[in-house]
Amino acid sequence: MDHLQYLLLLAGCAAVTLPLELSGSRVYRRPGRLTRSVLPVAAVFAGWDVIAIAAGVWSYNPRYVTGLALPLSLPLEEALFFLVVPVCAVLTFETVRRLSPVRQPYGQDAR
Repeated sequence: MDHLQYLLLLAGCAAVTLPLELSGSRVYRRPGRLTRSVLPVAAVFAGWDVIAIAAGVWSYNPRYVTGLALPLSLPLEEALFFLVVPVCAVLTFETVRRLSPVRQPYGQDAR
């Protein structure tokens, strides 16, 4: 069961934030916008991980990962992390932004 721990954590993050879509944030209903927000960052961090793994600077405890890896030895869970966590963050941000009261620009009074 330990080998599923990382995947279960990611599933939990997604499950906890999924109901935020019901608040009207419309993150999942705009897949192009979400993709443009998440993929560039995911690509940079995945590349960074691949380089660190190849250099022997970074590794993953095999006890906590499934052993499935993408090309260049990037564990599946790590690739999913770079997608799931930013999606959860965008969903949370959009929900907070949508539900927050409108604020006046700095230095202007609300009259």
